[in-house]
Amino acid sequence: METTGYGNTGNNGNNTGGLSTGTGEGTLNKLSSSAHQAVDSLASTADEAARKVKPKIDKVTAMAHDAVDKAAGAASQTADKLTAKRESLDVAQKKLVADTCSYVSANPLKSVGFGVLAGFLLARIVL
Repeated sequence: METTGYGNTGNNGNNTGGLSTGTGEGTLNKLSSSAHQAVDSLASTADEAARKVKPKIDKVTAMAHDAVDKAAGAASQTADKLTAKRESLDVAQKKLVADTCSYVSANPLKSVGFGVLAGFLLARIVL
């Protein structure tokens, strides 16, 4: 049997703290319903915000991909230029060595004289 009011029910000796169980149950249901509505509203707001932000995130993602592609393209061009320069320097080095060998073969005494002079100058600078 439900009672409304305050105090002890007296039927089974349980004290409900001044409120009857019928009123507390209705209040609990209202609070629960309000909490569910608040959670649903919050979830709806979050979904709406995510839906609005997604195109902007996609745009930023596309911009980031473009920037990475541009950087990769620039790095590739630079690598190609450096490779060409390295090959050019290799050719120049081989030509210089070949010319030096030809000169030394054609002028052995001058070459030895240049070698001695270079060694003397290096010895004076280092020591």
